[in-house]
Amino acid sequence: MRAVHHPLTPGAPGTRREIVSLHYGPGGDAKAVIQAALHADEVPALLVAHHLRAALAALEAEGRLRGEVVLLPYANPLGLGQRLLHHHVGRFELGSGENFNRHYADLVPRVVELVAGGLTGDAATDVARVRAALRTACAELPADDELRSLRRTLLGLAVDADLVLDLHSDNEAVLHLYTAPAIWPEVEPLARLLGVEVGLLATNSGDAPFDEACSMVWPRLATALAARLGREVPLPPACVAVTVELRGETDVDHALAARDARAIVAYLALRGFVAGERPELPATPCEPRPLAGCMPVSAPTAGVVVWRRTLGSTVAAGEPLADLVDPATGAVTAIASPVEGIFFARELRRFVGAGARIAKVAGREALRSGKLLSA
Repeated sequence: MRAVHHPLTPGAPGTRREIVSLHYGPGGDAKAVIQAALHADEVPALLVAHHLRAALAALEAEGRLRGEVVLLPYANPLGLGQRLLHHHVGRFELGSGENFNRHYADLVPRVVELVAGGLTGDAATDVARVRAALRTACAELPADDELRSLRRTLLGLAVDADLVLDLHSDNEAVLHLYTAPAIWPEVEPLARLLGVEVGLLATNSGDAPFDEACSMVWPRLATALAARLGREVPLPPACVAVTVELRGETDVDHALAARDARAIVAYLALRGFVAGERPELPATPCEPRPLAGCMPVSAPTAGVVVWRRTLGSTVAAGEPLADLVDPATGAVTAIASPVEGIFFARELRRFVGAGARIAKVAGREALRSGKLLSA
């Protein structure tokens, strides 16, 4: 294993933060990147990375790794260090208020400039050339503050990879994931191995999250090159990127984390990164649903939330999910599901303010448009 330290632009005199990437395997053409807790207060990912660290070290010692597997045991030192009134704030950068998993750079215009005159029509050659251009374009991005430095470093580590797994968790949730419709067939085995209950698909979910900056750059680049050259460009979708939501933020347990790490290693084996027998897939498939059909549920008033349905339940449109109790008046308001679907995530707090989003139900029909992710 080779550890690489990536210093970030200091935010103030006397401060210094860094990202550490752990590189396993002999290198070569194939590359997988697994990063933990870009939202730094989503702790289950940190524990899964701990178990992956041991598993990858053992595989490397046995000579079973093919290509390079890059593990970021923590992806966000800025968020790890943020405390406000004794509370860990790891989802938003406190200086700007920006979500750490949004606003990753659009590299397509610069890459088009770099490769438009040099494509050969041979897929392997052109993919290698595009990956080199992606690295160049990423290295040219500004890093004049800590947040931009963090984003450039993370994107630079992953944008040339074949596989990117971005490990997160929700407030309280069943295991679910986000990816693009075009690459779902390649992601579905991971969903089976992990036991994912909901797969949410979108080509453009809004505000450029990390996984889409890695995977969707390829189809967008093919479209931009075709417009520039006046002909179709046979550029394959060369990166499979997935955001994996490892249940809820309090699901920090060695047994769960070890199981998730084994599932990820099994998926690496299916993708050719681990030599040996290919693991068998569980029989139960995960039904993908459109992210545009994932409906938020909000509290109309402030109050005490009392849940009436368990996570993972299939609920009908109009079916009560929770009671909202007003401690001042004694009024009890039923909060209903807006659609038929899977009740897969909910707010961890039990007292909420008016208008707060408190749950998510994944329906089958795309009903929303625009920005599809929560804040």
